[in-house]
Amino acid sequence: MIKIRNLSKHYADRQILRDINLEICRGEIHGLLGISGAGKSTLLRCINGLESFDDNGSLTVDGVEINRLPVKRLREFRKKIGMIFQDFALLQRKTVIENVMLPMQCWQQDIGDIPQRAWALLKLVGIEDKAHFRPQQISGGQKQRVAIARALALEPQILLCDEATSALDPITTKSILDLLKEINQRLNITIVMVTHQMDVVKAACDRLSIIEQGELIATNSVEQIFIENPPALQRITGDIAMRFMPGQVGFKITLPSTELSTSILLGLSAVVNQAFTIFFTQTDYCKTASIVHYYITTENQYHRQVIAYLKSNAVAFQELTSPIIGMTHN
Repeated sequence: MIKIRNLSKHYADRQILRDINLEICRGEIHGLLGISGAGKSTLLRCINGLESFDDNGSLTVDGVEINRLPVKRLREFRKKIGMIFQDFALLQRKTVIENVMLPMQCWQQDIGDIPQRAWALLKLVGIEDKAHFRPQQISGGQKQRVAIARALALEPQILLCDEATSALDPITTKSILDLLKEINQRLNITIVMVTHQMDVVKAACDRLSIIEQGELIATNSVEQIFIENPPALQRITGDIAMRFMPGQVGFKITLPSTELSTSILLGLSAVVNQAFTIFFTQTDYCKTASIVHYYITTENQYHRQVIAYLKSNAVAFQELTSPIIGMTHN
């Protein structure tokens, strides 16, 4: 649905995005993960046509190259894309339902259909009882529900979320993510979600792209990204530092939380004659699966056998070569 090829973006002599190549499929929830300033929000604005980009790149939505659209057609194209923001961007002088009706009024839709459509959207997001309240009279989570309803007013095919839960508490964040997943399923809307929050990625996203200093570093299913645990992800999440004794080696082994984990560990036990210790375990609960990270130590004499066994069974692992005193999150 969204195809990005060789996309770069400069502000004067500063490069913000560098040679981005990415494909986002219809109906998926795709996360863009990175620290502040990585270029995530700039890429999002390129997708909805609010930012231009260098001439050698292309960005197509349903086969339409948006950077080649004249101004009038670009404005029409933006109807296909809804947007929600961290700060809600609601008009304080208008009521909840008036905020939702505003896009339809701006596009001069049938005046008789607008209130009915707005009420249906408020019901969809679970806030119809606040229809005649003003934004200052409702909570942050309720404001974001209004913003979601407004973003859906023109029946978009794509919903862009720019740090949409960053200002919310954990319980409210979960409720908003549950709502977005429901909308994704019921309306088959493609959602692109910019975030720096790992819990958001795990709970909501089907696929994930990591952006670092304007470059796309990794793209895969969320589960596979956490299994592979690339350096770019480690720099965002940190990792467990562990202590192991002289004469020992340490490994981090990553497995899906299934019966496979048990069989792999039993096989490893046989390889090292039961001479290994599970020092620590850590579980990532993703949208459709759980991933378990096992931090183990064993004797130096089994070093090669362990590596050979893990490789032969296609197990993702990292060798921990530097003993560190204590155990902390870096």
